[in-house]
Amino acid sequence: MGSACIKVTKYFLFLFNLLFFILGGVILGFGVWILADRSSFIYVLQTSSHSLSVGAYVLIGVGAVTMLMGFLGCVGAVNEVRCLLGLYFVFLLLIFIAQVAAGVLFYFNMDKVKQEMGSIVSKLIRDYKDGQEDSLQQGWDYVQAQGNCCGWVSFYNWTENAELMNRTTTTYPCSCEDRGQVRSPLVKKGFCEDTGSNKTQSGNSPEDWPVYQTGCMEKVQAWLQDNLGVILGVCGGVAVIELLGMLLSICLCRQVHSEDYSKVPKY
Repeated sequence: MGSACIKVTKYFLFLFNLLFFILGGVILGFGVWILADRSSFIYVLQTSSHSLSVGAYVLIGVGAVTMLMGFLGCVGAVNEVRCLLGLYFVFLLLIFIAQVAAGVLFYFNMDKVKQEMGSIVSKLIRDYKDGQEDSLQQGWDYVQAQGNCCGWVSFYNWTENAELMNRTTTTYPCSCEDRGQVRSPLVKKGFCEDTGSNKTQSGNSPEDWPVYQTGCMEKVQAWLQDNLGVILGVCGGVAVIELLGMLLSICLCRQVHSEDYSKVPKY
């Protein structure tokens, strides 16, 4: 009966660690995605915000360690090595504590992140240069074009751009252009002149711009909330598996009475 119990516990622990290994790879993938993405608001934010870049590296580190611990847990469970099971439990407990601490810190800094986003975008709009090949500007052009929005709070945010407002003809941000139901994968960049305007004027009035009226703030925050919700959901799933893994490793460690190092695989 005791031998059967050990086998059941062992293979359950192996299964949990296999899942643990896979979820660790998902966390690592999220971290790589944040650093590698060049076509969404996450790039605008991580380029301007040091904290998000640090967070991406933390995700990569946690994912890599999680995968390593999943592998060690599988080896320790299958070969019934108490030393590896004990080491696995300790590292698993440390990872769990670190994840809880990171989650709490992130939750209480959400308002700060939202304020930081507003200041980042406002500065980006003020400093936007027509014809400049800048990856940060291109990222914001993508956000406006795909989100069907203009500016941060509203399209009037673009009136803070001195180069744009100094134009003597009706000129507007190209990525803000209201195209109705037309959807194009190509994103316009820089400033565009309204060639269809028949008005005679000596200045560039934002009321004449053929652009989206609503700002991108709500859409960007909703997008960020959804994506971070996925990340937090995966981390929550990993935390549950960690708790089950710790419980099973302790049970198996207590049931394995003698240490047999001959079971440790030789490479």
